[in-house]
Amino acid sequence: MCRHLGYLGPPRSPADALFDAPHSLLRQTFAPQDMRGGGVVNADGFGLGWYDDGPEPVRYRRPVPLWSDHDLPRLARSVRSGAFVAAVRNGTTGMPPGEGACAPFTGGRWLFSHNGVVRGWPDSMAALAGKLPVTDLMTLPAPTDSALLWALLRERLTAGEDPAGAIADLIAQVQRAAPGSRLNFLLTDGTVLVATAWTHSLSVRVDGEAVLVASEPLDDAPGWSEVPDRHLVRAHHGAVELLPLNADRSVVS
Repeated sequence: MCRHLGYLGPPRSPADALFDAPHSLLRQTFAPQDMRGGGVVNADGFGLGWYDDGPEPVRYRRPVPLWSDHDLPRLARSVRSGAFVAAVRNGTTGMPPGEGACAPFTGGRWLFSHNGVVRGWPDSMAALAGKLPVTDLMTLPAPTDSALLWALLRERLTAGEDPAGAIADLIAQVQRAAPGSRLNFLLTDGTVLVATAWTHSLSVRVDGEAVLVASEPLDDAPGWSEVPDRHLVRAHHGAVELLPLNADRSVVS
């Protein structure tokens, strides 16, 4: 079911969250603590996206286990960024491997990750997918549920919808079309960070101006809070809101 994390705050290296913390994303690749029925090993690829001096993010992805890549640890230690998203993938049976299937997905200034699965794929999503422009479907980075979810969300963001509201409405639509789906989303543009807990684990930690959300706490230090199921986290620098989600309609304003 994958693992992911996102950071927003004063510039820092992603290396601690990815490699150095006691329960870093690297450790979650082979020893996750709360997969909730979604497999054990997250070895079907990984990705890291971050912001430097430009408005659009930089991204590094590979379709191999995180522990097998010898370049990313050095790269991560050389980066200092005020926002980043990282993910490791546990591919769902029937969905293809490959770099294009690995989060984070990008579009313009956005980074997006999905931790979970859409039930009944692909039939359950046919009606929602049919509302997208044909060119969007033809250019999906991979024929997976996560890639389609990103295309659906990206269309809303491009239309100018509020990020939290767009995510909440999309989750409601997908839940109606594919009940029982796991829809933990993570989205940032470098200034706002939005994450959801929808039938999967998510924790948040606030330290001054820094906000870190992760599928699982990265250490046993105080400050981590579990996000209740069917809730959304909306964070700006140092300010965090916890908002309920509803399968029938968005309650995010």
